[in-house]
Amino acid sequence: MMLQIPELLTKAQVAECRAILDAGPWVDGNVTSGFQAAMAKNNEQLPQESAEARQVGALILQALEANRLFVAAALPQTILSPMFNRYGEGMGFRDHVDNAIRRDPVTGQRLRTDLSCTLFLAEPEDYDGGELVVNDLYGDHVVKLGAGDAILYPSTSLHHVTPVTRGARIASFFWIQSLIRDDAKRTLLLDMDVAIQRLSRQTEPEDEAILSLTGVYHNLLRQWAEV
Repeated sequence: MMLQIPELLTKAQVAECRAILDAGPWVDGNVTSGFQAAMAKNNEQLPQESAEARQVGALILQALEANRLFVAAALPQTILSPMFNRYGEGMGFRDHVDNAIRRDPVTGQRLRTDLSCTLFLAEPEDYDGGELVVNDLYGDHVVKLGAGDAILYPSTSLHHVTPVTRGARIASFFWIQSLIRDDAKRTLLLDMDVAIQRLSRQTEPEDEAILSLTGVYHNLLRQWAEV
């Protein structure tokens, strides 16, 4: 499943985040890289322990918890504290797959990376290049969204960021351990959840078919969830 989360942050929230992040202590992105990533990555990152990263990260986590589409799609058990990267001119990130296990430097908790999320914090017209390209069974998907929009995709996917040729690409990125490990099952539950909501808007909430489908949804969630 690959899903766009529109307006995760409002434009006002993006401006607030950018004012904080732009003044932060940016460093070489490879300070957090494993062996594979270090050979492919060329960007800057904000240290996760910095006050700026923690302040903006808290705002993003609050927005995620309040976003119904994100919660329905990800069914999050644990969300890694948001991280932040910046790609200036000539910077990019070649093909790679995200590490299966990550340790949150803020909480110390380990999580399995089921889903990856990129939240764009620069408008697409502010930079050239910098597209996120995600490869799956259906080919390459090129993603370059407006500031405040996010893209959610399986962490098993091969992906890269194309080199920036003008301006700077600034984004937050983080990983989610879902209650549902299997992507296909997670997608089925999202489809069912969306269908139930659409039916609920067209008929009475007490409709027998809606109640039955809601029961099936929760029974599947109960059967598949890992808690």
